[in-house]
Amino acid sequence: MRRARGGNDGSDSLRETPGRARLPLRRSLLGRLLAVSALVAACSVAATAWIAVQTTSGAIKQEQGQNLTADARIYDTLLDYSARNPTWDGVGATVRELARESGRRVALTTQGRQPLADSATAATAPALPPQASAVVDPLSVDTVLAARGTDGQGTAADRIDPRAVGPFRLSAADSRTLRRTADDKVECLNRAGIASDVVVGASGRPRVQIVGNDPERALGTRCDLAALDTPTRSEQKALDALTELADACLKRQGREGVQLNSDLSWGDPATSTVPGETGPLVPRVPLPAPAPVPTPRDAPAKDAAPSVVTPERTGENDRAIASCVSAARSEQLSSYVASPALLFIGDEGGATLPGFDLSPANTARIAGAAALVLALTVGASVFAGARLVRPLHALTGAAQRMRDGEQPESVPVSGDDEVGRLAAAFNDMSAHRARLEEQRKAMVSDVAHELRTPLSNIRGWLEAAQDGLADPDPAFVSSLLEEAVLLQHIIDDLQDLAAADAGVLRLHPESVEIRELLSQVAAAHQARAENAGVTLAVTATAPGRTLRADPVRLRQAVGNLVSNAVRHTPEGGRVTLRAYAHEEGDGTVLVEVADTGSGIPPEDLPHVFDRFWRAEKSRSRRTGGSGLGLAIVRKLVEAHGGTVDATSVEGEGSTFVLRLPGTTPSGP
Repeated sequence: MRRARGGNDGSDSLRETPGRARLPLRRSLLGRLLAVSALVAACSVAATAWIAVQTTSGAIKQEQGQNLTADARIYDTLLDYSARNPTWDGVGATVRELARESGRRVALTTQGRQPLADSATAATAPALPPQASAVVDPLSVDTVLAARGTDGQGTAADRIDPRAVGPFRLSAADSRTLRRTADDKVECLNRAGIASDVVVGASGRPRVQIVGNDPERALGTRCDLAALDTPTRSEQKALDALTELADACLKRQGREGVQLNSDLSWGDPATSTVPGETGPLVPRVPLPAPAPVPTPRDAPAKDAAPSVVTPERTGENDRAIASCVSAARSEQLSSYVASPALLFIGDEGGATLPGFDLSPANTARIAGAAALVLALTVGASVFAGARLVRPLHALTGAAQRMRDGEQPESVPVSGDDEVGRLAAAFNDMSAHRARLEEQRKAMVSDVAHELRTPLSNIRGWLEAAQDGLADPDPAFVSSLLEEAVLLQHIIDDLQDLAAADAGVLRLHPESVEIRELLSQVAAAHQARAENAGVTLAVTATAPGRTLRADPVRLRQAVGNLVSNAVRHTPEGGRVTLRAYAHEEGDGTVLVEVADTGSGIPPEDLPHVFDRFWRAEKSRSRRTGGSGLGLAIVRKLVEAHGGTVDATSVEGEGSTFVLRLPGTTPSGP
């Protein structure tokens, strides 16, 4: 009694079912669900507020001119105007058109904030913000805005807008002449199977562009593109002037002058471009340098070639030359482009910031919205939590009733979610527990019956001998010994099962030759099989097939299967023992005991390894045995690390298969 009381101490609190208080809200699942939901809602509100603040800040920055992604087209249009015109005269129409299309106020002023153009329609224009949106200067382009305004096509590294060409702009006559030449070259290339187009640059010079961006294909044709590479007289004059400006800059630094190519590079020309173009005309085979165009003041000697000194190519010289070329270009183009101007982009009313502040009214609205979100979240959590906790309460009540010894009962399964599956698992456990309880009661009854029969026989014979009704002759002693052996067999079976359940079943593994073991088992049961009129045979197995096992326990397991098979096989039937290797080649050895007996009904097949289960419900050991043999087989096989399965066809027989881990065969 003391031991039983000690074993129940761990569940004293659970046994107070009638007066058991409900869990406090802070410890219950519903309370935790509400807390988590409220935390999630608060985090969601905070995250939404943060995102709204960040979005509003971004909009404010855009209105202030710090983020002009959406207004880059306005900047690019005005930049194009300044690159093509020497003054801002006449820009008012362009400004008004841009304002009409964008719905924004667009204003241009000088760097001294003197108005140049303004789209404001009011009689008195609102004051401009203190910070300009951008500076429109074709000689110093904002590369970020220019890249956004030209679909990702940036400007030159010297930040001069490529549309500012100045003296390199071709006359209408030169442009028409070169266009006709370019059209002829395109037609020639098309006849050669090379698709090409004429592209006109900002200076008015046409160039041939190969479709597919593979200009090397033109080198193998007879279409001479060199005519398009030669600078015109006006271009050569502008290039010479640019070279003089660059040389003057270099001489001030004590460096030698350079001869600029048509693409404003120095050294050996590899491609032909014109300042202001976005790419090369077409690669060409290096040709002899053309003679310089003569001028009235500089007539070259008839047979003399110009001498150009090329400075030493070093990183320092190249940087100095590049700096001087950029400065020379700015100086040359300054009289051809408009002066820098400040660009202002804002609302028509002159406001530059959204009209929103954290006034008490706005603060109250924000707090009200947050409270509403929290209230809805808590309400939804309460509804969902109640639906979640209700089946859990039913499970808890059913478990407590089972603990108190009441009849196991099922709980309703509400769905196929996690809680529904938990309820289904609980119902399976309850049914299994009911089966185990029935088996336990049946086992107690069966054990009592199995022990009572031999004990009653022994007692009857001894009382008969005591009363002088039976003589203690050898037959008498043999009968008593048979009953004692039967009693010992039952006790041994129960002891083996108890040891296996406790995990203390002792094994003495050694190398076992499976064919020899099957022969020993067959020899031990041969007499019983002959008395029953059953043929017991061992089929041929591969010699040398060994496994690591306890031979005594393994013979006991196989012997139980053979004894069971002989008992349930009618006269004239056959019991076959066979061992073979697993098909997958993993070393597993399969031991098969097959009979041609009555078979097992499908509904009884899952219970054949249960304790005290009999195919025939009578308690006769002659027909049904003790009901422990197959249970012992399963425990012995599991102790060896294997498994046992049973298949049966009612009326045809049954087959039991032991799967045991084996070793590599030692020979053929």
